[in-house]
Amino acid sequence: MRIELEIWRQDDPSSPGRFESHVVSDAVPEMSLLELLDRLNDQIADAGGEPVQFESDCREGACGACGVTVDDVPHGPVPNTPSCRQHLRDFGNPERLRIEPLRSASFPVVRDLVVDRTALDRLIEAGGHVDVMAGTAADADQLLIGHEDAERALDFAACIGCGACVAACPNGAAHLFAGAKLAHLALLPHGKLERGRRAKAMVEVLETEFGPCGTYGSCVEVCPAGIPLEAVAAVHRERLRRVWRGRAD
Repeated sequence: MRIELEIWRQDDPSSPGRFESHVVSDAVPEMSLLELLDRLNDQIADAGGEPVQFESDCREGACGACGVTVDDVPHGPVPNTPSCRQHLRDFGNPERLRIEPLRSASFPVVRDLVVDRTALDRLIEAGGHVDVMAGTAADADQLLIGHEDAERALDFAACIGCGACVAACPNGAAHLFAGAKLAHLALLPHGKLERGRRAKAMVEVLETEFGPCGTYGSCVEVCPAGIPLEAVAAVHRERLRRVWRGRAD
């Protein structure tokens, strides 16, 4: 399988970027996007060039580090699938692919396909935590959680923080990511103590570092964890709850 690649190259955050053309002539349908990039880098290195910088870790769809944009779609053409699990066989025998970083003003390019996603870390620092009593470990059944609440909390907690939702949003909003954290912790008794403060702090970071949510729903289409659009509503619900309750929590 012969594939023409247009790859984004950028030396550092302050340098202008450009697309660079390459051809991989021995690709096979079973290759994932990352394996295709591996093969391309082998060719570039053999020719004495500088390999394309991209991120990967588990390559099992669990970490979210691998996110890139393929033909203007974060992660690639297969919905709700991370870049490392996108295989050429699912592309319909592609002859040409354009691969670039996740595009968002909140994710500055570090080099080539690598972006800085620490804006998401700052959201977590603002409110993605709970207060617990230190000391002897509590009994396992001391805090009872209903099965339905536990399952829903796990659904929201499945977010892997890849940032595709931000890149897919026309406004560069991170409401799906933030809402997943808020909804997850709001369903559990462990996070009740700082629930209002968490909402206030995370919304402040959202408004400072990301764009406004336009409820387009494009974030849901690319989310590898299948976080539902309900998470976006959780942002507004938790914010309004904080306003109504004042400083009570």
